[in-house]
Parts: sequence; structure tokens; C-alpha cells
Amino acid sequence: MSQRITASRTTAVILAGGTGQRVGLQIPKQLIKIAGKAVIEHTLSTFEQADSVDDVLVLMAPGYVPDVERIVERAGLRKVRRVVEGGATRNETTRRAIGLLGEGLAEGEDVNVLFHDAVRPLLSRRVIDDCVHALERYQAVDVAIPSADTIIVTRTHGEDGEFITEIPDRSRLRRGQTPQAFKLSTIRHAYEIAAEDPHFQATDDCSVVLKYLPDVPVHVVAGDEYNMKVTQPVDVFIADKLFQLASTAAPEPRGEETYRELLTGKTVVVFGGSYGIGKDVADLAEGYGASVYALGRSTTGTHVENGEDVEQALSKAYAESGRIDYVINTAGVLRIGRLDETDDETVLEALRVNYLAPVQIARAAYKYLAATKGQLLLYTSSSYTRGRAEYSLYSSTKAAVVNLTQALADEWATEGVRVNCINPERTATPMRTKAFGEEPAGTLLSSRAVARTSLDVLLSDLTGHVIDVRQQDPTAAAGQASGFEQALASVLDRHDGVA
Repeated sequence: MSQRITASRTTAVILAGGTGQRVGLQIPKQLIKIAGKAVIEHTLSTFEQADSVDDVLVLMAPGYVPDVERIVERAGLRKVRRVVEGGATRNETTRRAIGLLGEGLAEGEDVNVLFHDAVRPLLSRRVIDDCVHALERYQAVDVAIPSADTIIVTRTHGEDGEFITEIPDRSRLRRGQTPQAFKLSTIRHAYEIAAEDPHFQATDDCSVVLKYLPDVPVHVVAGDEYNMKVTQPVDVFIADKLFQLASTAAPEPRGEETYRELLTGKTVVVFGGSYGIGKDVADLAEGYGASVYALGRSTTGTHVENGEDVEQALSKAYAESGRIDYVINTAGVLRIGRLDETDDETVLEALRVNYLAPVQIARAAYKYLAATKGQLLLYTSSSYTRGRAEYSLYSSTKAAVVNLTQALADEWATEGVRVNCINPERTATPMRTKAFGEEPAGTLLSSRAVARTSLDVLLSDLTGHVIDVRQQDPTAAAGQASGFEQALASVLDRHDGVA
């Protein structure tokens, strides 16, 4: 049923011909802004970061090609080699893409092609990689997830409305997603045969292969719940919140020699470096050859809420090392109690240390990080997704740090400055012990483990992400489903509350 087939390259074709009528806007839905960026920019960024994809072709709604070209240029999306107008229908757009992809191919040369809806901005790189890997054996690949709902087949009887005629076995039903992936020669041949059918009509490309090339098996790759399609007004709301609330899996750990190679000669400034996670990050980075400046109130007299202290610390590090590559802020205060019983001094301390300090550090660090195309790394708490009783100050300031991270990542993208945020689960730190006392052994993350993941994030190409650090990492697919369910539940709760 399968054979190993090679291709010269892998091209992602972004189908962006929709008009946005169903979401009630005058612009195409792929240009709607979600989490500060156009939907299509989120989609293109995912393919830009996918190592398994070589280049990207965009087929845009007529009249809006310049809009996408501006997005591509501003975001520095180097893999997008062409933006052209799509057709009047999905199938016509696919035909146009097939023609463009075939230009300049040598005889016998083939290409992997992934057709993806521009309005599925939450696609994961895991799904992309799985599709490309499947094309090593199969000529056609679809992406699908199990149906959680019971599907019914109905028939309309005049003015009496609809009636159920069949209830298919749910265990065999799947909800189709994109990308749909093919060998170019296969999808091209399917459309050539379809062109001879005067009654040809199809809503997706796998159905074209299924109908006109019945001997070609269509392999199914597991999708994920995140990969939703933005088609209705509520989808815009949900997708926006998912971008805000959803977290990213930690990058894969590196080998000892790789850490040393990447950190030797770099300068790392750690605010909150006296103890806990900050001290562990500083110790690890220094052990791998970095010049480290670990700053803290109790060790260097550095008060992160004081702008002058921050400026002086960064200026000193730059004067001595000649560069600053990474700036980290782990400083924070945790005060538990009812807000109406909290005095002014405690309120101001929480606001200054937990939020004003990251703002001050970001402002002061920018010029140094822009020169090295470095990274600012901040820290949040799992309580940022929903405020908790007696955590009002801590939860709200940590939520603000997440928003700050996402905003700065967008602001500084053109200068190559990355900004990320670490979200550790309950961690054994002096700050936590002071707030909660001693807790059972084995129930908390070690600060060393969080520090190790922090290094992995520093050395990655991530930006604008909230990175979860957990005691036990579930499988990628299970982790995504769990994260989606939690985020979606939170989104719908809030939406219902507003309604």
C-alpha cells in the first residue's frame, strides 16, 4: 500500500482566498487581527519556523496581494517566495498553485506540497512534521481528529423541519483539518482527470484524490484540537484568547558541548540572581562559559523596581564585557491575602516588583539586546490564566507580564530581539517557602530544572511564547489537548460571563 518516494523540496501552499463574509467583516478573514497580528501572519510564522518546510507560496483573495506582501516584508518571513491571487473557488485556487509549483521542475522531479487553510493559525509544527514524514511513504496525506460529538444525518420534510435518518458509528468518524499533503505529481494527476468530469465538484483536495485516483491510499495523520478554523465570529474571539492563554512546550534539551559552544563568550544579566531560579540560571550559564552578572537586593544591593539601579547594572555589565546577549528577570514577591485587608505599602510593593520592574528592565535592556539580537526572558505563574482568591495582586501582575511579553515580542521583532516568558508549575524556591512553609518532598519542581529549561529557551529561536515547565512532560499530543481544554474552558467561562 505504500512506497518510499523522494522529492526535491517541500512547499507549503497557504490557501487564503476567503472573503470574511461569515465573520461579518469587509476585509478577508485572514487579515483580521488576532493577538496583535493578522491571522495569516500567525499561520505563515508557523511554517517559517518549521524545519521540514523549504518554502511557502501564498494564494490570496483578489485585490489583497499587496497587504500580504507588506506583512511578509515587515515580519521578515524569508520562506515566502511568492504571493499571488487565488481563484474564485477552492479547487480553482488549488489548480493555480499546482501550475505554479510545476514551473521549472526537471523531468522526473517531484515536490512535496502541503495545502493549508490560512485561517487555521494555531497549527502546530508537530502536525507539519508528521505530514512531511508521511510523504516519505505515501502520495497523499490528510490530517484529522476524532469526533467528540455524535454526528447525525437528517432529511428535511417540507415545513415540518429536519428529522434524523441515520446516526453513523462515531468511532469511525473523524473531523478533517489541514494541511492536506501530496506529492505534486499525484495531486496534479488527480486534477487532470477531474478536469474531464463535467460534474466535478469538491470541497477539499483529498476528496479529489479519493474519487479520481482510487488506487492511491490517503494516509491520515493525527491532528490536534488547537488547529481550529476561524470562520464564525465566535472563532475570532476564541482564537484570540487561545493565543493569549495557550502555552508552548519547552524546547528539547541540548548536549553539554552544545551549551558550552553557544554560551561561551556571551553575556548574561540575571535580575533576581541572589537565590532560587535566578541563582541556578546564573550558575548554569557561568558553568558553560558565559560572563554572568547575577544581581539581587541581598547580594549586590540592586532593587529591580528602581530604574536607576537597573540602568547602572546593565551599564556596568556592558562596560566590562562589551556586550549583553541575554537579560533575565526572576525577581518577584508573593503576598497572600484578601485585597481589602492589604495595606498600601504591600500593594505598591507587589506592583513595583512584579510589574513595574519588568517594564523598567525591558526599557533599559532594549538597546543592548538590539545590538546582539538577544533575548529578554521573564517569568509568570500558572495563576495568570485566571485570578485566584487571595492571589489578586500576584495573579494580575503575572498576567500583565504575559501581555508585556507578547507585546514586546511584536514590537521588537524587526530588530531581532526575542522576548519569552517561563511559566513554571509550583517550584521549590525561598519565596514559595516563605509564603507556604515547608511542603511535602516530591510535590514541587526543583529550581534547577526550571533554570535548565530557561537556558534551552534562551538558546532557541522562540519569541512571544509562554513556555510551560512541568514535573512530568506528557506526550506532545496529549499535552496540547490538555492545554487546549483548559484554555478553551477558561475562554468559554469568561465569554458566558460577559454575555
